[in-house]
Amino acid sequence: VQLVESGGGLVQPGGSLRLSCFSSGFTDCMAWFRQRQGKEREGVAAIEPSSFSYADSVEGRFTISQDNANNTLYLQMNHLTPEDTAMYYCAAAPREQHGPVSLCPLHHMVISNIIKYETTYWGQGTQVTVSS
Repeated sequence: VQLVESGGGLVQPGGSLRLSCFSSGFTDCMAWFRQRQGKEREGVAAIEPSSFSYADSVEGRFTISQDNANNTLYLQMNHLTPEDTAMYYCAAAPREQHGPVSLCPLHHMVISNIIKYETTYWGQGTQVTVSS
């Protein structure tokens, strides 16, 4: 699976940006993570058909969505603050079978920030800088 992000840039506080991520493979379990300078990578939002998860820090400001026809994941970011400055990464992961239930593991990673790097596919990242 190859993931290619775009849409990052410089924006003023209070502004908006929309990130995009094209996936060459599966799209039924995807997410956005970010890594601020000097900090660990953290979850932002995850999506699977009919289910979303958001980190508390972005709830109500960011919206994750996807266009399955075009294998593209989006992150609409509104009311940006300097604390949102980070490298943003697109992620995809295979679903995990737990008995009769198929789960997207990225939801738990986003909420807990316990990231399984070895079983997750990553894009190269796109930089978002919020500054006046």
